[in-house]
Amino acid sequence: MDDHKKRVIETALLCAQEPITAMDLIRLFVDEASPAEIEEALLALQADWQGKGMELVHIATGWRFQSRLAMREYLDRLTPEKPPRYSRAVMETLAIIAYRQPVTRGEIEEIRGVAVSSNVMRQLEDRGWVEVIGHKETIGRPGLYATTKQFLDDLSLPNLQSLPLLEDAAPTFESLGQGVIEFDESATVDTVITMDEGNALVDSSAVEIDSSQESSAEHDAQPTDKNPSH
Repeated sequence: MDDHKKRVIETALLCAQEPITAMDLIRLFVDEASPAEIEEALLALQADWQGKGMELVHIATGWRFQSRLAMREYLDRLTPEKPPRYSRAVMETLAIIAYRQPVTRGEIEEIRGVAVSSNVMRQLEDRGWVEVIGHKETIGRPGLYATTKQFLDDLSLPNLQSLPLLEDAAPTFESLGQGVIEFDESATVDTVITMDEGNALVDSSAVEIDSSQESSAEHDAQPTDKNPSH
């Protein structure tokens, strides 16, 4: 792709309020650019911005420019408002849902060993990080929780497979958030999920997914390779 078209794409991404998909970027050129050319330009732009304070990233809902994590301490000085701090209970619950989804509230409680308060689930839902995507075919048909595309966007991840390996999650979970997630210092994630191999949480044959929720997030591909239980 020529430099002019690459510059157009760069400008569109820098001016956009929301991530832009590759298909939307094609519309900039009225059918004068192919998907392959757009992809080539995006990769070239990523290389052009190496070593700068901004970076071009591919996340769940498209492509966007964002500040690098190394810039966070400086940018924070411009905005006195701090992101909300989340308790250990909230962090553990989010980690369980992220790595074991879809999962019921009862299963979360089984892993943590304590009851999960309604306030914890409300915080995660209000933040847009988790949602109920269906119901498990068992007594009471409890709701099945899974993470959302908003969760992936806030962590600057394109999909669930990009989650850090569980043993690496503790030091990286907060840094991935780029200031969106700020957990209490006492919170940890490395010991959240410690189930025996025989205690698989989800029986796919006993799960009914709401069809209205299936398209809202990419929940089909589970990051089971990240789960030490398997």
